[in-house]
Amino acid sequence: MVRKSSTLEKVKRLDPIGGKGELESIALLQPDDFKGKGRMFAHNFLKPGSSIGLHTHTGDFEIYYILNGEGIFVDNGEDVLVSKGDVLITYDGENHALKNTGNVDIEFLACIIFS
Repeated sequence: MVRKSSTLEKVKRLDPIGGKGELESIALLQPDDFKGKGRMFAHNFLKPGSSIGLHTHTGDFEIYYILNGEGIFVDNGEDVLVSKGDVLITYDGENHALKNTGNVDIEFLACIIFS
């Protein structure tokens, strides 16, 4: 199967998950594509000064792979500076948030898989 980029769903979210600012997201997979194993795989762009609010994962875990930019990842209450090439993992029962502290978008892939 091939999905052409022109067919992918693009969404802009304001104040994502209780954060501030804007997140642009391109859905690379739809929930049905996971065959019951997960629910999200997306290419994301978190605008400068924007954030994804603190949230807890229950029944799933999430992986971010930073493609560009820099920011602060809140990893279970600990602030960690992150940048290009970093892999961020939030397991079932853990919480996380992400804030763009740079001058360019934090570009990242995100995937949520069921536990």
